[in-house]
Amino acid sequence: MTQTLTVEIPSGLYSRLQKRAEQAQHSVESEMLELLAAQVHATNELPAEFEKALAALELLDNVALERAAKSHLSAELAAELEALNLKQQREGLVEAESERSAELIRAYERAMLIRAEAAASLKRRGMDVSKLLATS
Repeated sequence: MTQTLTVEIPSGLYSRLQKRAEQAQHSVESEMLELLAAQVHATNELPAEFEKALAALELLDNVALERAAKSHLSAELAAELEALNLKQQREGLVEAESERSAELIRAYERAMLIRAEAAASLKRRGMDVSKLLATS
């Protein structure tokens, strides 16, 4: 089910939105919807795969949790995401690149969530996490 929404926006913002849409070869409406969807998340609602990963952390011992708290997105994937972000700013992305960017952002968000929850679990277990936070 869809809903219709009419929004008045400043002409400068519309021009920037129109330029992004042209660069991505999307309609202005499609680009607006994509941007809106990327910014508006359901409150306290995590994707099932994230919930599953977080639940698994509770089963880990302190050494494994510390390793998880120190984990990060691989340098190769981080570089690919950075390149796509720069290209998006310069000239926009084609649909396949936008999809890949969204995939990489999801992987980054998953990695950050696991790091944060692993550190929080260690803290709840009475461990000192100050060194983990200093090296992040």
